[in-house]
Amino acid sequence: MCGIVGYIGYRDAYPIIIKGLHRLEYRGYDSAGVALFDKELKVYKKAGKVSDLENFVKDIDLAGNIGMGHTRWATHGAPSDRNSHPHSSGNRKLTIIHNGIIENYGVIKEALTASGHVFKSDTDTEVLIHLIENIQLETGLDLREAVRVALNKVVGAYAIVIMSSDDPDELIAARKGSPLVIGVGKGEYFVASDATPIVEYTRNVIYLNDNEIAYIRKDDLLVKNIDNTIQIPYVQELELKLEMLEKGGYDHFMMKEIYEQPRSIRDCMRGRIYPKTGKVQLGGIKEYTEKLKNIDRIIIVACGTSWHAGLVGEYLIEEYARIPVEVEYASEFRYRNPIITEKDLVIAISQSGETADTMAAIELAKEKGATIFGVCNVVGASIPRVSHAGVYTHAGPEIGVASTKAFTAQVTALTLIAFYAAQQRGAITQSKLIEYLTELNEIPDLVERALLCNDHVKEIAAAIKDTNNCLFLGRGSSFPVALEGALKLKEISYIHAEGYPAAEMKHGPIALIDEEMPVVFIATKNSSYEKVVSNIQEVKARKGKVIAIVSEGDVDVKNMADYVIEIPQTNEAFVPLIATIPLQLLAYHIAVMRGCNVDQPRNLAKSVTVE
Repeated sequence: MCGIVGYIGYRDAYPIIIKGLHRLEYRGYDSAGVALFDKELKVYKKAGKVSDLENFVKDIDLAGNIGMGHTRWATHGAPSDRNSHPHSSGNRKLTIIHNGIIENYGVIKEALTASGHVFKSDTDTEVLIHLIENIQLETGLDLREAVRVALNKVVGAYAIVIMSSDDPDELIAARKGSPLVIGVGKGEYFVASDATPIVEYTRNVIYLNDNEIAYIRKDDLLVKNIDNTIQIPYVQELELKLEMLEKGGYDHFMMKEIYEQPRSIRDCMRGRIYPKTGKVQLGGIKEYTEKLKNIDRIIIVACGTSWHAGLVGEYLIEEYARIPVEVEYASEFRYRNPIITEKDLVIAISQSGETADTMAAIELAKEKGATIFGVCNVVGASIPRVSHAGVYTHAGPEIGVASTKAFTAQVTALTLIAFYAAQQRGAITQSKLIEYLTELNEIPDLVERALLCNDHVKEIAAAIKDTNNCLFLGRGSSFPVALEGALKLKEISYIHAEGYPAAEMKHGPIALIDEEMPVVFIATKNSSYEKVVSNIQEVKARKGKVIAIVSEGDVDVKNMADYVIEIPQTNEAFVPLIATIPLQLLAYHIAVMRGCNVDQPRNLAKSVTVE
């Protein structure tokens, strides 16, 4: 949610900031703005995309060696020029950019209004900068101390950067519950929501911890916690490479990321499976092997696409490791009073590692004594840092808002956890493990083959692109694939789509079937194949339009479906990794044909760091 970028040093700040905002636009694209200092503090902001901001300031002098920018995903206040960030104090000496939500802003705003403050926006962010100004006016504190005092008064989540015309040689940055990274250069520093705007200039970064405040000058960095205690920041080297952030000849990041899946799945497995000896090695959870052997239950918490991956994980872990699994929406789990014990393992899944609801679910589970494993893509993110152990997916940066390679990488990581747990608990024979790992090792090549269906899928997309509704049906571990296929379609094409277990169709959704309703079946050759064939016949009897994902060489379904997409045959355990590929392509092509913004669908942001 929202993108933050800041710079202080010897270079012109604006080119760095505007390029950084373009890189961060997947985090929010309702409006954008910049603040620069050159003799005076100047703020420019505009509703719309970053390109709209660029056009707005193209004839303006944008000099300055210190500045900050913001691209917004609206929470408080509709997208508009006046609600765009940065926001300024009443005396115009202070300006702030903010990612997160100040939950008690209403009470603070009421008190400040009574004191004579006048607000020009509907945002909680403007309230925070007025609060800081008010503390300075009432107490005479310097800005550093006023920021610290203000942050002790607010409730909620924030990543902020503040500039002051009274001290134009310093940026003040702070975080709680929202990510913030500082890039360390020679005579310069960078600040951003994530590392994507920084990698071009430095590979050395500091990930701020919750309740830390950074005072940044071009030749000095001081980090304190909110209690005013000096902290020693840990500088680490980025693994991210600049070329990972470019489209590489594809029209959209989403298509690039779909085609990266053979590599991302292989990278997730690299060094972790040994098919010839039947061994799974997960260094990130090795210390907790004994715990894994003795747990009573696994609870998977996640949101969105990650929740769908968790459902696939439930099938795999129960089938092969024989451990009971529950899969919970983190956004619901955190507000219940769940029964959790020290014998439970909680697996938290998040592409970004910053999902607010998943973070809150982790904290709740930790309070009750559970062990936490994180499954995350972003090194240095919050979830890996608060988890006891975990597995990185190594999918590389995912810029398209609709997750593709993140999903298959998460499913791969959960597959590895399932077989690792089975191995450690003696729930699977060595010969069987060799067999499964040998097939798993071939999955990247099979995904490569599955991608060859692209042109055929494009033809199917053209035939159904004008539909208003669509059903996705599957059984077993293909049911979560159906859910994910429906989510992809609705996210980027704005077509209403629902996923169901195929057998549940008769319990309601079958009422929707007519000649105008496309129904997508995952109908690969597996233990429930005959049942799915029966479900297809039920749809055809009601004149439904059937699109079937089938195993190569299938004849039965081909004779009854309107459209068939063949994918390579594989073990039932690994079907989700392959069957999801044509569904991603289908959603992509339909969205493009409908003129939708594939990489930046309306109302969505990549990382949900607020409730």
